[in-house]
Amino acid sequence: MASVYLNKLTAEERKKLIEELHTIQNGKCFITDELIDLSLHKNSLDIDHVVPTKLGGKDEKSNFALTFSSANRSKQASDLNLARLIHSYLKIQDNIKKKEDRSPNLSDLLILNKGSKYPLNFKIKNDFIEYSLSEIGNTEIIKLPVYEDKLSKQKYFFTNIPIEYIFHDNIINPRAIGANITKLISEFYSGNPQLHVSLGWIKEDEQNQSEIKIFDGQHKAAAQIILGVKTIPVRIFINPDAEKLIQTNFRAGTVLRQVAFDKSVQRHLGSTLYYDRVRRYQEDLNLTEDNLNFSEKELLNYFKGESRELKRYILDAVRDKVTKHPENKLMEFVDMGGRAKEKPLSYSSIDKTFYSFFIHQDTLETPLSLHLEEGKNPRTLESEQLVKLMNIIAEEIFIDRFDFEIGTNQIESKIQKGEDLAADHVRAFRMAKEEVLYTWLKFISQIVKNHFITLGKPIDENKIFQFEFPDSLWNNIRNFVKNLAELPLWKNNSLSATVFGGKQNAPYWNSIFVTGNSPQGVKVLAEPINLMELQKER
Repeated sequence: MASVYLNKLTAEERKKLIEELHTIQNGKCFITDELIDLSLHKNSLDIDHVVPTKLGGKDEKSNFALTFSSANRSKQASDLNLARLIHSYLKIQDNIKKKEDRSPNLSDLLILNKGSKYPLNFKIKNDFIEYSLSEIGNTEIIKLPVYEDKLSKQKYFFTNIPIEYIFHDNIINPRAIGANITKLISEFYSGNPQLHVSLGWIKEDEQNQSEIKIFDGQHKAAAQIILGVKTIPVRIFINPDAEKLIQTNFRAGTVLRQVAFDKSVQRHLGSTLYYDRVRRYQEDLNLTEDNLNFSEKELLNYFKGESRELKRYILDAVRDKVTKHPENKLMEFVDMGGRAKEKPLSYSSIDKTFYSFFIHQDTLETPLSLHLEEGKNPRTLESEQLVKLMNIIAEEIFIDRFDFEIGTNQIESKIQKGEDLAADHVRAFRMAKEEVLYTWLKFISQIVKNHFITLGKPIDENKIFQFEFPDSLWNNIRNFVKNLAELPLWKNNSLSATVFGGKQNAPYWNSIFVTGNSPQGVKVLAEPINLMELQKER
């Protein structure tokens, strides 16, 4: 809302007010906390109400702040105090993204705010827990009742705990902080109460001390920390069954749909549960940790009551191994939480194509230890060769070609409006569309199968990536990807409104590759693709 106070100021009075605010704010922008040079930035500054007049703020000098115009006009909230807090979080988010190519989690915010320093010293006696916070100068002995859940038999207590004693559990809850954190910050800033407390756990040891690990409600805790809160309300489980917590959290994000886990997080949790079953099997049968002379099928038979879930955990472990492989170059181009506007691929697309096509979807009867030391274990070969395929695709289509600054938003619309976009970027964007990717990756399956048939080597078509590929086959695959990417259709702007204008399906694209025409008769390719020709080096 326009300011009557500011409108009455002369140019000299406005200049004086700017100088006063500049001094009060230690020469920094109120929102971004970045230095303001009154000479260099004189045409890029705003004076605005800290608390908007529509929210009860006064139209007077004490309620004004000096900001960069760009920051003020792109601010996430009309209240400048809130806008400053949100901007500080977004700055943390950007820094972590640039340095580590990931989103922040609760642990990052705790450490930045001097949290996660000390384990809790406690003792449990007669259904009460006693603890002290002496490390931060509070020597009072705090005594609280311990409750027991009648169904799960899990014991717990409620408390407000200083952030110095809080840690993030990235095993049970590996999720990053999502975009909705800004809404939570605004909600709590407005004075609305937190309806559900965060959940954590402690484990007794010989020293009667434990880190408090938060495994649920990290967004609520993070929002409060950003707002400057130093103590967090938590329900803390005592000596919980860790596996049960992992499984409950996993089911909350999958079967029960209570938690908005993206698929990559679900796969990670499933992987954790699989390795836990391996450990339990070894313990129950008195096997050493390095004894893996049993199969996935044997695990399934042993844990009969959860065979369906265990099968999913086994496959999740393979997917997770590929996703988190340190040499996987394609993952740089994959948005892990959905379909963002910066990256060409979503994790969901990777799951429906690469993982569905090339990871064997059933349990194996061969021992987990089979050819493990030689690096030729079936599951090891499967994951390593899948990473190699993904790297070839990254190198030939995306690396140094896809521009993150341009991203994926409204690409075809921009082309139709005459905007000049880099041809390599457009090609990468188009080849990454899920229905397109689905279709041409199927051709790679055919190339692999035909290669082994030509060699006269029988293979199981459902396990093709568990057979070692010779160098000649890898050359053929790279040539195919490279030559496919050189087809003119990917850079043909005249196809933007027709072929690439809307979301098609896999049969639509199969028709184009097999006949050269779309199902509607639009000429897309000069001739149908020839898989043999596309495998040749050019």
